[in-house]
Amino acid sequence: MIQVPAKALPAAAQTELQRYQQEVDAEPDYAARVGLAKDRFSGRNRKDNPVFQEIRGALTEMCSGANRCMYCEDSCADEVEHIKPKNFYPEAVFVWENYLYACGICNGGKNDSYAVFDDATAQILPVSRKHGDPVVPPPAGRDVFLNPRQEAPTRFLILDLRGTFAFLPYPDLHASDQQRAKYTIDVLNLNRDVLLRARRNAYGNYRNLLELYALKEEQGKPDDELEALKETRRLSPHPSVWFEMTRLWDKIPELTALFQRVPEALTWQLER
Repeated sequence: MIQVPAKALPAAAQTELQRYQQEVDAEPDYAARVGLAKDRFSGRNRKDNPVFQEIRGALTEMCSGANRCMYCEDSCADEVEHIKPKNFYPEAVFVWENYLYACGICNGGKNDSYAVFDDATAQILPVSRKHGDPVVPPPAGRDVFLNPRQEAPTRFLILDLRGTFAFLPYPDLHASDQQRAKYTIDVLNLNRDVLLRARRNAYGNYRNLLELYALKEEQGKPDDELEALKETRRLSPHPSVWFEMTRLWDKIPELTALFQRVPEALTWQLER
């Protein structure tokens, strides 16, 4: 999981989205606002709604690879996901910065999972509501879940490229940041078996692509052949694997040898 590039909505779509949000915010009762938020989002998140056509188009442009899920980076992104769940935060149901493009597995798995750090004790407080519980506002506190629209998950997570290909909390993090990393990994189930296998495969593909690029460059092949390989890299799934390869290139001998042949590849991660 990497940070999502910033992108503004077209002005007309943003204005209409704000109008949607104002309709929800105008309801004075919190429980009624929650119900209204769910109802209005369900009615407006349609493929024939021009506003959400713009939203889906913008989110698609922000996706890595060929429209990959912003969480797992493996499956096709086709669901507008609320980072802060609308069932608890109706004030963010129509907020552009609260949207991600996710696959059904990640969106359904995360569902309404959320948590905050208690301001007084710094303990994690799950934001939850059982069936039949009163509909009251969630506790105040700092968000636990990593928000890739606002921060770089790679500051908190590292991939085990030399072993399991699992996401782990980045070494030497502050205790609360370690908790944030672990919570996000667990909520999204980022280390499910299929993703470990896919990341291992992505590593091999990226390594082979870099080897081929080095050979073509050394042989003086035309620029269009080199650019085609760079485009293949850009459209490949699991950009976190490539990011980690560039972060650990001088720690893994086979990567050291490759990146020494193609040092400019260390900057490719920045190219969308």
